[in-house]
Amino acid sequence: MEYKTRSYPLFSACGLNCGLCPQYYKHAGGKFKCPGCAGEGFSQAHPACGILSCCQRKDLEYCCYCDEFPCKKYDGADLSDSFITHKNQFKDFDKFKNIGLDVYKSEMEEKMSILENLLQNYNDGRRKSLFCTAVNLLDLCDINSVMERIPAEIEPDAALKAKAAIAVRLFEKIAAQRGVSLKLRKN
Repeated sequence: MEYKTRSYPLFSACGLNCGLCPQYYKHAGGKFKCPGCAGEGFSQAHPACGILSCCQRKDLEYCCYCDEFPCKKYDGADLSDSFITHKNQFKDFDKFKNIGLDVYKSEMEEKMSILENLLQNYNDGRRKSLFCTAVNLLDLCDINSVMERIPAEIEPDAALKAKAAIAVRLFEKIAAQRGVSLKLRKN
């Protein structure tokens, strides 16, 4: 099926934050490999998606606008993860519906900017998934709090591995305080 391009492909039709997914940050020739949900080149990058197909047949941008949501396609959807966490899928839809696309998009873009900073400056080659999960699951105020604390705890000549360890420790600490696990759940 050829998909229609969506207006904001970094928030998927099924409620995942594609712009916070490790697959989105796999660079190929300076470009992102994953175009998000029905972004430019989606059909070539992804196999068929039943949820997106259903939305597009019903002329809906997001499943949460469907009278049947959540339908059987969502049975167990938030119980395991793929490349990206599905833990907040329904919570994110609720938030999106309450604050609207523009405000939600603004928050996601701020989270993406923070994530890019983490990946550029604190990723020792083994932290991308953890940083993506942390930025996805934690509230923006908690993320910003960690980002303010990281530089204060890093020695001026610290190696990248030491910087990464400090960032991870601070994210794990705030996540534990909030009762959030930063581990992806596999089937």
